[in-house]
Amino acid sequence: MQGEWHKITIFAQNLYLNPMKNLIRMASVPLVAAAATACSSVQTEQPWIVDRFDDIKVIRYEVPGFEQLPLEEKELVYYLAEAAKCGRDILYDQNCAINLPVRRTLECIYTAYAGDRTTAEWKSLEKYLKKVWFANGIHHHYSNDKFVPEFTEEYLLSVIESIDEAAFGELNAWRGEVCRAIFDASLYPTKLNQKAGEDLLLTSASNYYSGVTQAEAEGFYARMAAADKGNPTPVSYGLNSQLTKDEQGNLVERTWYLEGMYGAAIKEIVYWLEKAEAVAKEPQKTTISHLIAYYKTGDLKRFDAYNIAWVADTESNVDFVNGFIEDYGDALGRKASWESIVNFKDKEACHRTEVISANAQWFEDHSPINPAYRKPEVKGVSAKVITVAMLGGDCYPATPIGINLPNADWIRRDHGSKSVTIDNITYAYDKATQGNGFNEEFVLRAEDRERMKLYGKLADDLHTDLHECLGHGSGRLKEGVSPTALGSYSSTLEETRADLFGLYYIGDAKMVELGLVPSFELAKAAYADYIMNGMMTQLSRIEPGKDVEESHMRNRKLIAEWCYEQGRDEKVIEWVVENGKRYLVVNNFERLRELFGQMLCEIQRIKSEGDYEAGQALVEQYAVKVDPELHQEVLERYRALNIEPYGGFVNPEYELVKEGDKVVDVKITYPANYTEQMLNYAANYSFLPNKN
Repeated sequence: MQGEWHKITIFAQNLYLNPMKNLIRMASVPLVAAAATACSSVQTEQPWIVDRFDDIKVIRYEVPGFEQLPLEEKELVYYLAEAAKCGRDILYDQNCAINLPVRRTLECIYTAYAGDRTTAEWKSLEKYLKKVWFANGIHHHYSNDKFVPEFTEEYLLSVIESIDEAAFGELNAWRGEVCRAIFDASLYPTKLNQKAGEDLLLTSASNYYSGVTQAEAEGFYARMAAADKGNPTPVSYGLNSQLTKDEQGNLVERTWYLEGMYGAAIKEIVYWLEKAEAVAKEPQKTTISHLIAYYKTGDLKRFDAYNIAWVADTESNVDFVNGFIEDYGDALGRKASWESIVNFKDKEACHRTEVISANAQWFEDHSPINPAYRKPEVKGVSAKVITVAMLGGDCYPATPIGINLPNADWIRRDHGSKSVTIDNITYAYDKATQGNGFNEEFVLRAEDRERMKLYGKLADDLHTDLHECLGHGSGRLKEGVSPTALGSYSSTLEETRADLFGLYYIGDAKMVELGLVPSFELAKAAYADYIMNGMMTQLSRIEPGKDVEESHMRNRKLIAEWCYEQGRDEKVIEWVVENGKRYLVVNNFERLRELFGQMLCEIQRIKSEGDYEAGQALVEQYAVKVDPELHQEVLERYRALNIEPYGGFVNPEYELVKEGDKVVDVKITYPANYTEQMLNYAANYSFLPNKN
């Protein structure tokens, strides 16, 4: 009953704090249902796809094996899943300070508007709202560019004015700022700017820094690091805070913890984590207690304690990630976005990751890098294939397909790392793309298409396994080199390093010997697909005239373009034109693997030595600029196929089944309506004020 009473209490608080939620809850059921149906009216012949809009498809994923879990594990999944949903608002605010007022205003409009929902402008407004939901804000989740509305400000204002002001509550005061955020192209133009030579903080819309220049922030954290010089176990300075200035102009951190910034949402996360702790078994009970202590104090040493306990727990079937984890959204690579994933082991599929983990030292010892930068002893490497049960924060709706944590280099060195490959997500992606004509359009040779058909999913899964399990955990820094020495290029270069590790070893005879790969034919499928994507097809994700900004896209382009350039005279990779269309063909797969090894050696050297200039030169030369003619061709060919370059997911729903106060089961259902899920989350999991 305690959980139900907690929800009733939150219900009452939400009615007071956010009238938009009141409107969503109290509007007539037929109106909300009709609105949701209208907004998600896209029908598809592919049952895995529940919605399509703009450049996005929304996919349903299933959770096979959940019904067979023991009751205590089902209950644990339920509580962790609730915690995963409670941090949603944090990510919106981290991405841009205006995001929550914009989202809530649009949700209020969408729920309350009683006018004509068939006009082109209304449909454009619907699409804009869906994009905001998908990106957790007003900037594209991949390109980081601000969305351009296809409706006018006059139309938006006319819709707002047709709705009773009481429906908006305190959002009425935000109307002007919301309109400026949506329609003023000069305001918040990009969430994350990585252009060399510019102030990366003042030109980025993300909310990790407020009124602080890049030089000020770099100096602030350099002084912190200098004061802690020589500490073999330094905390991740700045990971869980906003850097701003006080009234006197002094630099100060606003820490994200229970009594600090984002405290209202963290309070709810902690509530559900405490419920999870109560049903968890050791050692996971202790792991959760460390995380709760971290949220209550904001102390990064407690975060390290949580990570050490988490990475040591390789036995628990149900597992999770919850917190401020990845720093890709920060131009300086310090501040972490909030995310959560709840999962359990796919025991049948875990065989391949267990084999890889067991042979981690062999892979490290034979890595084609300077022996001085190899780890003499690989500690605590564990990997598994998981079934995701809930996605949250920066992992929802778009999600990674693999994870390697923790990120602190000293924890990796002393305690190891834990990697996962998310099988039910890759399976859902695979099902959603079958029969879309992509390979027929972009892969020239029939033998390449056949190899991709035979080995494509396994090749992708194995590359992810190697990338996450061994790639990120491999190598070591030269003594005295800071983990942040590569600055704004660190994320791209780290992903490059891990990808190269996977690419090099997926073609190694050791993989055949271990029974993971049938032959080098699988590597051929992986290599042809990777080069095509890195140099060509991923351009479908970029707007005309834009550079490549996202770290993973940059890393793929860097690898493919560098290998093309190094093997140009030998025609290792070749451009072929047929029927007026360009194709990429790999002519020498064995030589390409050698190039992967050579590049891995250099990228590892750059990281180990903290060679900022060399890293910058590689990224800027190979990873950023786009050939406009090729770009236009790719976009036209994609449009002809009518396929979306991005995909994300709707989560399953869980419900406790009780007999009296006793939990007797947890029921899972699979919603197939993206809009209904987003409106549900807006009504039940929105805890932060509009201004934080």
